[in-house]
Amino acid sequence: MVKHRNIFLVYLFMFITFGLYGIYWMVSTKNEMNSLGATIPTGWLLIIPIVNIYWIYKYYEGFATVVKKDNNTILWFVLHILVGIVMPAIVQLELNKVA
Repeated sequence: MVKHRNIFLVYLFMFITFGLYGIYWMVSTKNEMNSLGATIPTGWLLIIPIVNIYWIYKYYEGFATVVKKDNNTILWFVLHILVGIVMPAIVQLELNKVA
């Protein structure tokens, strides 16, 4: 089950916790997307350098599967690399539609 979250609060908590909430948020949304049929690996890979690039790619692959908006994983991944600060808003907005 996908939890409806306020996008403003997601960014506020990321700011207050110096980004730690961002890691928690990604793992939480990963678990929610996996419950809807995505196949995103364990969240521990997010904290391992170099391997986290693979994990982020799989995260957006699962995201594209869950929201069924498009199947362009590479676009989501490149957007994360280029403008990563806006991606939580995009992901949460789409997940709120599913919720």
